[in-house]
Amino acid sequence: MDNLEKQLICPICLETFTKPVVILPCQHNLCRKCANDIFQASNPYLPTRGGSVTSGGRFRCPSCRHEVVLDRHGVYGLQRNLLVENIIDMFKQESTSSAKPAAPERTEEQAMCQEHEEEKINIYCVTHSVPTCSMCKVFGAHQDCEVAPLKSMYQTQKTELTDGIAMMVGNNDRIQGIISQLKETCRTIEENGRRQKSQLCEKFDHLYAILEERKRDLSSKVMAEQEEKLNYIRGLTKKYKEHLEQSCRTLETGIQTMEEPEMAVFLQTVKDLLKRTGEASSTSHLEKVEQGYEAMDHYTVNFWREGRALRSIDFISDDEDEYEEVDGGKAEAGVGGGASTAAPLPSPAP
Repeated sequence: MDNLEKQLICPICLETFTKPVVILPCQHNLCRKCANDIFQASNPYLPTRGGSVTSGGRFRCPSCRHEVVLDRHGVYGLQRNLLVENIIDMFKQESTSSAKPAAPERTEEQAMCQEHEEEKINIYCVTHSVPTCSMCKVFGAHQDCEVAPLKSMYQTQKTELTDGIAMMVGNNDRIQGIISQLKETCRTIEENGRRQKSQLCEKFDHLYAILEERKRDLSSKVMAEQEEKLNYIRGLTKKYKEHLEQSCRTLETGIQTMEEPEMAVFLQTVKDLLKRTGEASSTSHLEKVEQGYEAMDHYTVNFWREGRALRSIDFISDDEDEYEEVDGGKAEAGVGGGASTAAPLPSPAP
């Protein structure tokens, strides 16, 4: 049936012959309408009536290029091929009886050729990959091109487009899955970043706490010695003030005694006054502050090594995690200790 169908295809419209079918002198068959279209295109200046040429002319067979000469009847003078018409009827009946009932197709407006405005687009130029009409194949720009039936190319390219769409849908689903994975990866990165930042802040807060603790310990040592020295100096100052007040009173008594006119009374009081004057003039019983007693520079600290260690703080590798857990206490003790040196308090001078 397929081979028979190929033999019943018009070389102009590339569809099954449409009755009436005319046979040319070269024994090739054409639809009368297609033959008339070729004849009009080959003889554009001949008078027509009702779309048909009414006088003689000539055109070439589209299959073998044999020149066909027509009489005054034009294409209507060509003999009809009744055998081919009967075969077409039988083929259509056989196709109708064997074919399954199909859903009614939508009627759409037929596209027309831009070069030949009265011709429908009914073939496909394989060479240029464009749909065209039969006249373009016979006389137009596609004479030397390979052509194919419009229906077969429609089915072929529709199948290709369907496969392409299915591939695109599958590819889009795959890309959508990748996008979902990337979004999930972004959320995971954000969560991991927040967690690690929180842990980092906790580590630094712990380090700050160690430094604050060591700062309080060392400051308390400085303050303790400062308070001890201040108390000692304040006590010594009080003793010197008391000695000064007693000396002033003795001085005042001495001045008053110097004004005593009576010698007997003067001699009675001067002995005790001389003793007190001697005591007031002597400070040997009072303690003396040693030179440099006020210095506090023995509490100087040097954090050069600790500062270098702090500036070298960086993230550790997985191999160092265990070392950090084991030696964490020792490291904290080293950082807190610093490089401070506290000298013992100097003893007050006797």
